Amino acid sequence: MGKTRLNYNLFESHQESIAVIGLGYVGLPLAVNLSKYFQVVGYDLCQKRIQELQNNYDRTLEIEKDILAQSSIKYTNDPNDIQACGLIIIAVPTPINKHRIPDLNPLKSATDIVGQNMKPDTCIVYESTVYPGLTEEICVPRLEKKSGLIYQQEFTVGYSPERINPGDKIHTLDKIIKIVSGSTPETLEFLCQIYGRIVPAGVHPVSSIKVAEAAKVIENTQRDINIALMNELAMIFDYMGIDTQEVLDASSTKWNFLPFKPGLVGGHCIGVDPYYLTFKAESLGYHPEMILAGRRINDSMGKYVAERTVKLLIASGKPVNGSNVAVLGITFKENVPDLRNTKVLDIIRELKDYGVNVFVHDPFADSEEAKTHCELSLRPLNQIHHMNAVIVCVMHRPYIDMGLKGLIQLLNPKEKPIIIDVKGAFNPEEASQLGINYWRL
Repeated sequence: MGKTRLNYNLFESHQESIAVIGLGYVGLPLAVNLSKYFQVVGYDLCQKRIQELQNNYDRTLEIEKDILAQSSIKYTNDPNDIQACGLIIIAVPTPINKHRIPDLNPLKSATDIVGQNMKPDTCIVYESTVYPGLTEEICVPRLEKKSGLIYQQEFTVGYSPERINPGDKIHTLDKIIKIVSGSTPETLEFLCQIYGRIVPAGVHPVSSIKVAEAAKVIENTQRDINIALMNELAMIFDYMGIDTQEVLDASSTKWNFLPFKPGLVGGHCIGVDPYYLTFKAESLGYHPEMILAGRRINDSMGKYVAERTVKLLIASGKPVNGSNVAVLGITFKENVPDLRNTKVLDIIRELKDYGVNVFVHDPFADSEEAKTHCELSLRPLNQIHHMNAVIVCVMHRPYIDMGLKGLIQLLNPKEKPIIIDVKGAFNPEEASQLGINYWRL
C-alpha cells in the first residue's frame, strides 16, 4: 500500500480529510473533536439529522449548540462526499434483534457505502462494538468486494472501540484513554497520531484488531455481570426484608468492595454487547454459562419490578385490574433522550398484562420517537394525577427536584401513597415520615 494518504502531516495541513460515518452518540462527538484539528466530513443517512446539525442542534443533547456553531464539519448525506477522504471512521450502531442475535445490518450497510466510495490508499477504521474477528471476517471482504481494492495492498483497516458514555459530561472523549489497533504497523502508528491529537488522556496501542475488539466487548460484559449479581442480591434481600441499599452502603466501607448497584440494564452497550461475545463463543462450540446467566437476571428485572408493584397494590387493598400507575422515565438512563433497548418497557408491558392503566412521562424522551419505536404516548406531568402508585424508573433531574413531596402530588390524596424507587435515589426515612408505602430495589 502506498503511504501518500497515511501521511499524518497531510491531514494536519488539511490536504487530506477525515470522514465520520454515523453521527449519533458516538460519531458526532468524535467528528466535533476531530474537526478542531483536521478537515472533517460528517456523513449520516438521515436527512433530518443532517439538517438539524447544520442548524447547530443535536437531538442527543451530547454537544451544545455553541460548540456545534464553532465546528467546521461538513455535514452530508451524499456518499460521494466520502470519496475525497483518506481516513474513514465508521461509528454506526450494532444492536441485537428480538431474538438477541447481533444485528449487523447497520454495520454492513455502512461498510458497503464506504466500499463503493473509497479510493486507493484509504484507511478504514471501525469504532462500533463487535465480537472479536468481525472486522476482518465480515467487514474487510465487503470492502474488497464493493471497492474492487485489495486489502493490505490498496487499503488498510483499523479498529478503535468507542467509549462514549451518553449524558456523562465528565468522562468525555478527550478524557478517556483510546484503544487503537491497525492491520499494519504503519496503520497503527498513523492512527495513534490521529487519535493522540484529540485524546490528551493518551492512546493504548494493541497488537491486533482482534485484541481491540475483545477489549471493548468485555468492558461492558464485566459491568453486566456485576450488576446482575447486585440484582440477584436485591431480590434475595427483598425476600428477607432487608434494605439492599443499606447493605451496599455498609459493604462499601471496605476498601476493595466494588460499588455496583442493582437496576435496569438497557441501552446500546451493557445490555447488548455481551450477546455479541456469546454469539461468537457459541459459533465456536463453547456455551458461556456466567455471561448468559447474568443476562437472564438483568433481562428479568423489569418483570420483577412490575410484579413487586402489583403486590404493593394488593397489600394496600387496591384492585390491580383498572389501577392507575404512573411510570416516570422511559429512556435507558438519566438525563438523556436515548430510548434504545430501554428496559422500562418491560415494566410497562407487564403492568398492562395485569390490566393496569399505565401513564408514562419523560422530560427528555422525544414523543414521536416514543410513539414510533415504543408504541407509547407520553403524558405531560400536569395530566398525571390521582394515581394509585408511582414508579420512578429513571432518575432524571426533574424527578430529583420534585422529591418525595412532589411525587405525592401525583397520587390519589384519599389513599396511602405508593412509590416504587427503582434507582434507590430517595431517603426511606423521609418516605416513612411522609406516610409513604415506599419500596426501592
